Amino acid sequence: MPDHGGISGKSQIDPEQLRRQRAEETRVYGENACQALFRNRPDAIVWAWFEQAVTPRFRDALRWMAANRKAYHVVEDDELAKASGTEHHGGVCFLIKKRAGLDADGYLAAAAAQQQDCVLTLEQVSNPHNLGAMLRSCAHFGVNGVMVSDSALLDSGAAVRTAEGGAEHVKAIQCDDVLQDLQRFQRSGYTVVTLTGNGGTSLSTVKMPARTVLVLGEEVSALSEAVLSQADIAVTINGSGRVPSLNVSVSAGILLAEWWRQNRG
Repeated sequence: MPDHGGISGKSQIDPEQLRRQRAEETRVYGENACQALFRNRPDAIVWAWFEQAVTPRFRDALRWMAANRKAYHVVEDDELAKASGTEHHGGVCFLIKKRAGLDADGYLAAAAAQQQDCVLTLEQVSNPHNLGAMLRSCAHFGVNGVMVSDSALLDSGAAVRTAEGGAEHVKAIQCDDVLQDLQRFQRSGYTVVTLTGNGGTSLSTVKMPARTVLVLGEEVSALSEAVLSQADIAVTINGSGRVPSLNVSVSAGILLAEWWRQNRG
């Protein structure tokens, strides 16, 4: 048998390294989401899949990937559905490296010089479509950070697709203890505003401070008593009363629009 210096014909891949690599990657799909990602952080792209129909609109991305030796394939719909994990892929999917989430101290250090800043904090909110809708509203109304218990949720394919490019403009803040992190923001001059179903001040009469943390739960009643007690201001969104509450993403959009109107609009 020929001697190859001890080098076998099979490459040995460390399973732990492979698991770690997969944990650091995620898939983003949808035309607007992928276009925004390419414009803002192309180096995060590891691999890409395209349907033929979308390639003219991704001409710059394809040229860049070819020049930078990034792998991509032009595939049929069924292959793209397998690659993205969904039939609602919009004709394109990127495998990307996840962004590193900030902690509260890191975010506050970066935002120290900002006179106007709004941070959205979410307690027990995990539905990716709600998260994506809120990321889109945050980008529209100039919100720079979203604080959640698992920052990886904001990088999920469904959330990024629903955000329609908005996810690229919002920083994910990892929150391990919501009460302590809210206190950190308060010590830095932020006002904590919570939404409550009753007993709060009508949003139409509230002065929204320039530096605000808005705290929402999956439904109005989902905010814990501890978080409600931490609030500087509790507001309510008045309506007809025909339904008990609004969807959390709708509530977020209304609150963020009011903050923008008073401080930035």
